Amino acid sequence: MVGVRRWWPGFVVLSAIWGASFALIKVAVDAGVPPLWVACWRCVLGAAALWTILGLRRESAPRDLATWGHSAVAAVLLNAVPFVLFCYGETRVSSVLAGVMNATTPLFTLVFAVATVPEERHPGPRRLAGLALGFAGVLTVLGVWRGLGSGGTTGGLACLAATCCYGAGFAYLRRHLSARPHSATALSAVQITCGAAELALIAPFAAGAPHWPGAGPAAALLVLGALGTGVAYILNLNLVRGAGATVAAAVTYVTPLWSTALGAVLLAEPVGWNALLGGLAVIAAVALTRAPAARAARRRVRQPVG
Repeated sequence: MVGVRRWWPGFVVLSAIWGASFALIKVAVDAGVPPLWVACWRCVLGAAALWTILGLRRESAPRDLATWGHSAVAAVLLNAVPFVLFCYGETRVSSVLAGVMNATTPLFTLVFAVATVPEERHPGPRRLAGLALGFAGVLTVLGVWRGLGSGGTTGGLACLAATCCYGAGFAYLRRHLSARPHSATALSAVQITCGAAELALIAPFAAGAPHWPGAGPAAALLVLGALGTGVAYILNLNLVRGAGATVAAAVTYVTPLWSTALGAVLLAEPVGWNALLGGLAVIAAVALTRAPAARAARRRVRQPVG
């Protein structure tokens, strides 16, 4: 019981930060901040927070070109592209739906892990059933019976493409960066910095010069970057070390609850029956695909890299 009391507060705070990120994105895009600039500021502020934490801890950053090169690729898959896709998606759909779609990330991670990681090549019937259930849940959230031509469907598919990028990115991290000796904070700082540089090169040409969106949206961007893309990485690391990888992965089950509650209460967004039913199916699918690996995960706690 004492152990649970030690990690439980961090678990709740982390799930709340990541669940709130969708409402924060919605505030920014509704204020007229272009999706590219929302993603760019998120990475810039997140990198600033991570480098500050790195400096306070007096940790050294990786200097070898291989780590920076792999981190640049990871930043494309885990930051630059999916952040823009989620921001674009939320110009067309609610933060509630975006948060539910984000819960599909472990499903796509499994798909890419099966394709690229040798020890994951045989997923087994239980995991395959979970993937099928997750796919059905996605179709329910999208409301495919209404047709695929609406703006809402386009936004939902953009969010789904973002989680697909996450899945590819996590598989890439596992293969190329997870075994490196640097701390999670150091690797995360390098990765988010690469993402900030990539977006800063593109945003001025594709979205024009940045502008002041107002105090409220600016505060939303600050929290989204410094907390959601900075401090959250440290909380995740502490959770893995204090409670194990299996408990840390369970944050995925909780974040849609936060995003749904905050979107409905703070932004007055409607919560359709299909979003609730589909979201429950996706969460059940994630639990189903993770079940066979739970015992192995308890035996070896891996340090996350971002």
